[in-house]
Amino acid sequence: MPAMALQLLCLPCAGASATMYLRWRRLLPRWIEIVPVELPGRGSRLGEPFVEDFGALVDRLCDEQAAVMRGVTGPSGHAPDFAFFGHSMGALLAHGMAQRLRERGERLPRALIASGSAAPSRRDTSRLRAALADDATLAADLRRQGGTPEEVFANAELLRLTLDVLGADYRVCDSFRHVPQAPLPVPLHVFAGRQDDIAPDRLAAWSLASDVPATLDWFDGGHFFVRQQEGAVLTALTRHLTALSAMSAPARAAPGAFA
Repeated sequence: MPAMALQLLCLPCAGASATMYLRWRRLLPRWIEIVPVELPGRGSRLGEPFVEDFGALVDRLCDEQAAVMRGVTGPSGHAPDFAFFGHSMGALLAHGMAQRLRERGERLPRALIASGSAAPSRRDTSRLRAALADDATLAADLRRQGGTPEEVFANAELLRLTLDVLGADYRVCDSFRHVPQAPLPVPLHVFAGRQDDIAPDRLAAWSLASDVPATLDWFDGGHFFVRQQEGAVLTALTRHLTALSAMSAPARAAPGAFA
């Protein structure tokens, strides 16, 4: 077990709350501290207005999580490590936060785990833009993705809340514009579902986002393989984070298995 705890900042997918990660606290080793990063307008922040611009949301999240990411120097003289995990939209936000931290000259995460998402350089928001046409189209898109309990569709109030969050998040994703930047000096691990509709070449493009060889883990299931194969996902997550303890600096990593 690593000598120091690692704080894992977890960012949710579109339409969801960071509470989706709470159960991981009892399923992961104790040295991995789950830090759910809640977005405005849902969960414990339900009364707050949505932030629908990607850059503005990234800035706000970096400001709000600054204390966690800076850490407190411990007996070893080093601040606790932190890493990012994001699923779907959460992966895009996690990458954006890492880029913003570098621009600000702040500490970088020890690792970035991007789950269920095309690389920033290969995103296509045409489906999201089409889904925003009206509530019926947005609800159909939500149902098509799977992962949403049927009870949500049967309850008008729950469906309204869900569509409001999903619509705001789709607008966040649609506002993202890829600007070529130098690769991050951070180990990058990609998780993907074998039955998801993200083309392999769009996943492979993540390897260009880091100057450390990236890895790719495949799991059975569609876009929500993180729920369908939760045990396997957490095993892979623990394996990658455990490996960090053997690295003297974020830029060192074993060769990846991106294929």
